[in-house]
Amino acid sequence: MSERIDMIRKKLTAAFSPEQLDIIDESHLHAGHPGARSGGGHFVATIVSDSFEGKNMLSRHRMVYDALGDAMQTDIHALSIKALTPQEHKK
Repeated sequence: MSERIDMIRKKLTAAFSPEQLDIIDESHLHAGHPGARSGGGHFVATIVSDSFEGKNMLSRHRMVYDALGDAMQTDIHALSIKALTPQEHKK
């Protein structure tokens, strides 16, 4: 596992105690992209947590960005988020 994925996993686990957390590094698909040249990675995160109960998609994404803090400015150039409650994930 890469250091960035490990850092993302730790931050999201601390914030959401997820039932499931999958993080995929897609940085290699963006070689030559301006964000890739500056060192920021491209990631896909699927988070299943009770913390998202009663929150709309925008609120959930803001929660994730807040949990990642400064990493969104330094280590992460792009992040695709799928934030679900356990009930939504079962469907």
